[in-house]
Amino acid sequence: MARPCTVLIAARDLIEPLRLRLDVGGEVLTFADSEPLRALETITERRPGLVALERLFAASPRGAALINRIKADPILAAAEIVVLSHENNSSRTVHRRATAVVKPPADQRGTRRAPRVRVRPGIEVIVDGNNAALIDLSSVGAQVLSTVWLRPNTRVRLALNEEADQMRLNGLVAWARFEIPGGTGEPRYRCGIEFTDADAKPLEKFCVKWKA
Repeated sequence: MARPCTVLIAARDLIEPLRLRLDVGGEVLTFADSEPLRALETITERRPGLVALERLFAASPRGAALINRIKADPILAAAEIVVLSHENNSSRTVHRRATAVVKPPADQRGTRRAPRVRVRPGIEVIVDGNNAALIDLSSVGAQVLSTVWLRPNTRVRLALNEEADQMRLNGLVAWARFEIPGGTGEPRYRCGIEFTDADAKPLEKFCVKWKA
């Protein structure tokens, strides 16, 4: 088996000085902070012992999504995640249990509170002013694909267009997962949203009409 490597992600002009700071043996694979998808592909394939991220990238939506993706993947459980500052020699380790566990939607555990209906491709929903693709829907929640990071445990507003009417809903982001889409090269986030004040009847009617 190949020796575990190290992956370093930072702005291009910071890669070399940060690489020199890493006191590790073996292979060090470097990626620019504009290449999170390539980095994730390599991390998933090579299963490095250490993933180092420059502080500003780690604090960005893409960096946070990458960290969460690594933390959520059981096959990457052995990977240590370290955030490095380019301004000084400080660093910190990202602990896998440092954040609160977010309870996933009920249907992720196999006990559904309401039937989840997969909708036809091309149906969009507006989440906090940004377009997202609607994947499935029920009277208590929805699954969407978004190009914008939706942070778990945050409240969001949704709008569903139904002919001349628009349903406006309030919800809570229950979970979010960073994904690599096939062939497009653009990052996306699969998110589950739990409604907090939904009227079941209009949603059930929408599901019947737009069921895949």
